[in-house]
Amino acid sequence: MRYYGSALSFLALAVSPAVANVDAAFIADSSWLPRILLGTCALQALVIIYLLLRYLRRQPETRDLDPLLQKTKFQLHREIARHEATEELLLETRDYLSCLINSLPTVIIGVTEEGYVTHWNIAAEEITGLSSQNALGQKISGVYNAPPIPQEQIRATIGKGIAYTRDAIPFGLGADLRYLDLTIQPLVSPDTLGAVVLVQDVTLRVRMERSLIQNEKMLSLGVMAAGLAHEINNPLAAIMSNLQTINRRLSPGLAANIEAADALKIPFHDLVQYMEAREIPRFLDGIQQAGERAAKIVKTMLEFSHAHNSEFSQQNLAQLVDESLELATNTFELKTDGKARMPFIIRDFDPNLPEVECSASEIQQVLLNLLLNAAQAFQLAGESEATPTINIRLVTDRDHVILEVEDNGPGMSDKVQKHIFEPFFTTKGVGVGTGLGLSVSYFIIKEHHQGSIEVESKPGTGTRFTIRLPVHRHCQPPLRAG
Repeated sequence: MRYYGSALSFLALAVSPAVANVDAAFIADSSWLPRILLGTCALQALVIIYLLLRYLRRQPETRDLDPLLQKTKFQLHREIARHEATEELLLETRDYLSCLINSLPTVIIGVTEEGYVTHWNIAAEEITGLSSQNALGQKISGVYNAPPIPQEQIRATIGKGIAYTRDAIPFGLGADLRYLDLTIQPLVSPDTLGAVVLVQDVTLRVRMERSLIQNEKMLSLGVMAAGLAHEINNPLAAIMSNLQTINRRLSPGLAANIEAADALKIPFHDLVQYMEAREIPRFLDGIQQAGERAAKIVKTMLEFSHAHNSEFSQQNLAQLVDESLELATNTFELKTDGKARMPFIIRDFDPNLPEVECSASEIQQVLLNLLLNAAQAFQLAGESEATPTINIRLVTDRDHVILEVEDNGPGMSDKVQKHIFEPFFTTKGVGVGTGLGLSVSYFIIKEHHQGSIEVESKPGTGTRFTIRLPVHRHCQPPLRAG
């Protein structure tokens, strides 16, 4: 202000002599004097306005500021920039961690000590169909039950600070059966009480473990069955040989028998009448039939267990079907402790059926799976009005043979049919099936025999499996491991 006041005083002094030295002619004319004074006042007013505006617009330059203030301002700008960078990094880290959590197939749910949901990842959304916006803040017992998570267990886990785990929890029934691992992990934080609930689907792992155990059992049983078949075959051969000897010794057609009876003074005719009266020939026939059946079973078991039968050769499918039926009947009755019988079997075979180049043991394995599955389906369905029946057809279609196994059982839904040939898929209970029978059958027919296998079924009307086998192979089958 002092500067501007001096400038105004200097301007006033400079203007005053100019006014005093005005020509006398102008002063003499009194009409010009007011105009001169008015102009002088206007000029002074303009100068004052100009100086005032310049004062108002003038900003202090950096070099005029106090050095301490400049340093403080610089530090403040640097701190603000650092906070902005930190905030951006935190946001990026949060988004990255969120992407990691949401990319996991495991269900991850954050809960408070009271069981209220604080985090809900995409896997939980997909399983429950509930978005995170609707799940957050809700009780976990009201939004998630696969499997149910008790509130008491969450509170106990947080209180003890020790993780809670349960493995292979069965959830669902039939085709929807799943196995889940549950883990409740307390939060490691001195300020926040809560827990993280982890639910992982381990169905494939559990089924694979059980199938491996089942395979080991089947391998052991196969070796044991082959050994038992050999051991049974020896005394059975002795029984059948001695039975034939008994029949010969009681036959009236041999002169030695009559001579031996006469030597003992026993009329041979009376001896024959006595045996017929006591039904001894009928008993001997029963022993003969039972022994022949046992020998057939032993022969079938040996042929089924022999490795050399996996090689391809010309085979009579009708004979393979009959042998498979015999083996399936004995196996099913053994599994049910004789409480259930095989369904009624209808054979419909083409009399002009050609021999097929195939692996006898593998075709028997496929047939055994189909027949046992049909029999077990009847057993699980319970009583029905219709007589349980399995119809087996063999027909020729140009250079293929068609094998159909059809039953009038409970059938299956479209959902089950879509997964019927998938490994480890089963609709049976725990310990009843491994889910490998039909998948192995599909591989045997499709890959090893270059054929096809299809299924048609409707609930309540039965199921039909159709197998097409080429009469002759066009190329070698793929080598099997081991």
